[in-house]
Amino acid sequence: MAEERIVERTDGVTAERVTERDGGGTTTVIERRGGGGGLILGIIALVIVVVGAFYFLSNNSETRKDAAITEAAQAVGQTAEKAGDAIDEAVPAEKK
Repeated sequence: MAEERIVERTDGVTAERVTERDGGGTTTVIERRGGGGGLILGIIALVIVVVGAFYFLSNNSETRKDAAITEAAQAVGQTAEKAGDAIDEAVPAEKK
């Protein structure tokens, strides 16, 4: 009489069933795969990361632009003060 042995394994994603028969039979492997939920979650996570990076980088760019404008305005103000001081020193005290 032929002896049959069935081994079933699963790793959470793939389920595998192996049937072995003695007496010149063959080994049959039946494999069942998951529904692709992990792939969908991976794509969603990737989209979230890309959107977050875009927002962070564009927001950081705006901050740098604002800082540069502020520095330029301060430099213009300092230059105007220096020009005013130079004019005051150039005009004799009698003409004031």
